[in-house]
Amino acid sequence: MADAVEDLGTARTAETGLTQAQARQALEKYGENRLPVVGTPSFLKVLALQFLSPLIYILMASAALSTVISEITDALFIAVVLIVNGIVGAIQEFSAGKSAEALRALEQPHATVIRDGERQVIDAAGLVPGDLVMLESGERVPADIRVTTAEGLQCDEAAHTGESRAVAKLAGDAVFAGTVITRGRARGEVVATGSRTELGRIAGAIQERSTAKPPLMIRMEDFTRLIAVAVGVAIVFLVALGLWRQMALGELLTMSIGLAVSAIPEGLPIAITVALAISMRRMAKVNVVVRHLPAVEALGSCTMIATDKTGTLTLNELTVTDIRLPDDSHWLFDTGIDPVAGGIRSRDGVDDLPTEAVQLLLRAASLPNEGELSRGNGGGFDPMGDTVDVALLAAAHKGGVRKADLLEKYRLEKRIPYEPELKYAASFHLDEEHLHIFVKGAPEMLGTMCGTMRVGEHTVPIDHDLLRGQMDAMTGCGLRVLAFAEGRLARSDNGDYGDHLLFDLTFLGLAGMQDPIRPEVPAALAACRTAGIDVAVITGDDPRTATAIAREAGLHFLPEDVATGELVAEAADAGETALDELTRHVRVFARVKPDQKLAIVRSLARNGHYVAVTGDGVNDAPALKHAHVGVAMGRAGTDVAKESADIILADDNFASIVAGIREGRVAYSNIRKVVFMLVSTGAAEVFLFLLAMVLGTPMPLSAVQLLWLNLVTNGVQDIALVTEAAEGDELSRPVRQPDESLFDRLMVRRILVATLLMGGGGFALFYWLIENGMSHLAASNLLLVLFVLFENFQCINSRSERRSVFRQSLASNPFLLIGVLGSQALHLGAMYVPGLNSLLGISPITLNEWLLLLLAGSSLLVVSEIEKVIYRRQLANMP
Repeated sequence: MADAVEDLGTARTAETGLTQAQARQALEKYGENRLPVVGTPSFLKVLALQFLSPLIYILMASAALSTVISEITDALFIAVVLIVNGIVGAIQEFSAGKSAEALRALEQPHATVIRDGERQVIDAAGLVPGDLVMLESGERVPADIRVTTAEGLQCDEAAHTGESRAVAKLAGDAVFAGTVITRGRARGEVVATGSRTELGRIAGAIQERSTAKPPLMIRMEDFTRLIAVAVGVAIVFLVALGLWRQMALGELLTMSIGLAVSAIPEGLPIAITVALAISMRRMAKVNVVVRHLPAVEALGSCTMIATDKTGTLTLNELTVTDIRLPDDSHWLFDTGIDPVAGGIRSRDGVDDLPTEAVQLLLRAASLPNEGELSRGNGGGFDPMGDTVDVALLAAAHKGGVRKADLLEKYRLEKRIPYEPELKYAASFHLDEEHLHIFVKGAPEMLGTMCGTMRVGEHTVPIDHDLLRGQMDAMTGCGLRVLAFAEGRLARSDNGDYGDHLLFDLTFLGLAGMQDPIRPEVPAALAACRTAGIDVAVITGDDPRTATAIAREAGLHFLPEDVATGELVAEAADAGETALDELTRHVRVFARVKPDQKLAIVRSLARNGHYVAVTGDGVNDAPALKHAHVGVAMGRAGTDVAKESADIILADDNFASIVAGIREGRVAYSNIRKVVFMLVSTGAAEVFLFLLAMVLGTPMPLSAVQLLWLNLVTNGVQDIALVTEAAEGDELSRPVRQPDESLFDRLMVRRILVATLLMGGGGFALFYWLIENGMSHLAASNLLLVLFVLFENFQCINSRSERRSVFRQSLASNPFLLIGVLGSQALHLGAMYVPGLNSLLGISPITLNEWLLLLLAGSSLLVVSEIEKVIYRRQLANMP
């Protein structure tokens, strides 16, 4: 972009800026200063995307084949299921996308520039390379700017780099779009705008399509292929056997469609959609906004959380946490910049009120201080100024020291503002008798200004070794350390106050500051460990701070599990194998650049993890976009981060991630319940027909009866199953491995047992009735009642893979209870409805027949309970 500035000609000077003509020329060439916009898809597009699923393709093919052979009822039944599924999914996803639509807060609405030699306020979109921009404390930088003059300039670059401390900027340095000026003022020259800025480059990169598939989609694709192959093989076998038995081709095709509808769980797509939508609503109640439905289960499937530090594990509020005095006493502050929340106490627990020595230090922290803490309209305190100054004022307030009261007693005469090259700030105050000097700054700088230190009520010669040891102990804990000193001279009204008076001062002590851990984070990390989820911290902060924060948060790791961006770069240069070896064990990554964070996330995925990435800054956006599931902070998060994420934490609460993981696991568990019920009942129906074809009996059920059976037993119950609440042990279950199939050993075993019992038991009844002289129509009537009972009992069995049905109240899921009782009532009623009973080939049965069939159907419940007892004992005996 340097060439862009040169192209504007030489008419611009450092004083007059661009002319209006030059600005128009540059605007035409480089365009407006806006970030790339990611358009929100229309509702119709979102609706169309709901039908891009292999399972949907199979159902569409079944509907088409039904139409070809004039089975219009079958085709309409399948079509209604597909349409309802698509509409439900589209409404959920579209509404979530609209609620999370970007507000683009990172684009500065206005900018102060110099054009034609005059200071002007313009729309920031009109900035062009070469513009001279004026920057002041509190403003967000509107473009990438090269600083030409600076007065005590400091910039908060946490959103870009993850570095929690403000960075001092001098003439010749660059400040980047989206960062915030926290102190001082500057003039600078725009070198890049819009998509050419560092912010724009990152925003453009996240528009690339993510290559990570949600785990549920991967498992459902595998499931679809399995179902397609199984159904295809079964139908080919049945048709071939039927042709060998010289059955009519039309009858075979009708039977094949009926079996396809039975075996293919056409209710599964809508059940999955409803399961995810319910969890999405539940997550919203705990401030977790889901932008894309599959992300609900994806979060529950994650095996690794790669989290940012600043603003995610921490409060993103610089806070005084420790004071060390020269008498070696140690005082602790409650965290937070709210001056009325919390207080101060001695570490040994002896004193709850600050001593005079503590108050003297807090006085020295308050007076050479340009920050302000004023009450806002809501009753709270609004901080103004540098984050360090604000933190010191809040600490002083907690210790009973008020800046306003001090200024009434000590009249301010002169101030030496903090400058990076000075490494201190000082102020000079007068009372009736003395000139008082107060200084705060780097310990090594104040050490040269002091000849004594305060110990109790006395001053003694300064002990540099003691103070150096205290400082090392505090920095070793990841604290940012400032020192404080004071001096007193005879009053003088000559106004000659300056740095020549900063000698032979009295050292008062040290204050340690940090961005504190969110109170809920340690418990959340402990819950992740219980759930079998690894956590890695990826930050732009220095290694010592990152390590201290990670340990305080409760992350478990060894010293060799810490790596810097330099090590990551070396490993990346050596190839993917070396990087994957590094990420396999490292759990704290410090001084990491944005592109390195993305490389780390991809490496973790290659190591077999499903990776959830959390973050709030621009530097997090590429990794959020390309992770299996991206989680952005809703309050402090930048809009670029939110646009990149699948999930947004509305309260910025790391603990909400745990609630999200729990709900994701509940959603997956409920989907497994539906899959088990639909596949086992469908497989039982196929097995029933296979036995009939092999043994040469009449077809047990007609195609219409099969459709009725599916409508009655699967029309409501599968949806009711996905409304099941959490069983309570989701976070104590082993994490699902990335390559784990939906059909694990437990699922396959349960399906086989249920299929053999329902299909085999049903055919045994049918065969016995036929052999004992009952008509085909009457035997099919009883068999249909038995299968309605079987499949309703199976619905109840499906409520848990481990827990007994007798420990689960049916009242806890009223939808399921209504579905089961309603289906039985519907079938009973159909027996007495003229026309419908003849269409279905059913008729009323006797009370004794009902009781015998109920007893036979309940055998499925007994067998399932025995199978669960065996499984629980196997779990108990596992190491």
